[in-house]
Amino acid sequence: MKAMLLAAGRGERMRPLTDHTPKPLLEVAGRPLIAWHLQRLSQAGIHDVVINLSWLGETIAAALGDGSQHGVRILYSREPWPALETGGGIRQALPLLGDGPFLLVNGDVYTDVDFAALRLAADDLAQLVLVPNPEHHPRGDFWLDGARVRQVGDQRLTYSGIALLRPELLAAAEPGRFPLLPWLMKALEAGKLGGQRHDGLWIDVGTPQRLAQLDARLRRVGG
Repeated sequence: MKAMLLAAGRGERMRPLTDHTPKPLLEVAGRPLIAWHLQRLSQAGIHDVVINLSWLGETIAAALGDGSQHGVRILYSREPWPALETGGGIRQALPLLGDGPFLLVNGDVYTDVDFAALRLAADDLAQLVLVPNPEHHPRGDFWLDGARVRQVGDQRLTYSGIALLRPELLAAAEPGRFPLLPWLMKALEAGKLGGQRHDGLWIDVGTPQRLAQLDARLRRVGG
């Protein structure tokens, strides 16, 4: 299985830190945030990684190179600025990702999700990892009913930015700039959207304050 790390955005809420340093290269516990993902992917046996680039993208490419120092092989999907958003970025990268399901990971989260344990049902187009709603996103995104993502239900959770996707999810999309959510909703309406809850560590590293909190935590307890 291949993985795609989303790393094209500017990280507006992180400014001024991201004015000169792309968010994936901001350090926590002495390592770039994206390096923690690469380590966990390698440990999960996922060694082929596609990273999309836009804002200060060549800085990321120069820092990570071919990925060998992190135990992975990296291919880069270069986007214009403004970036293509999540859906458009994935759509552009499909030729690099191949024909099989792939793991999608948002570059600005930190998590202990076991990537190797994620599974995609045979008829599903996507499997979303959902987490309890954090304080900064109390309303959540989707309802989870067992292993199915629904439009209504009793348990509303937040999309973690981690998913297994089939290329067919976006194969019909026209290239360009567009969000992922409408295509996930199409899969939901077709009954082809699975989900699972993760109650372990997950942090949306979206602000300087949360970056500092994660840094302090990792320095205290390790990764």
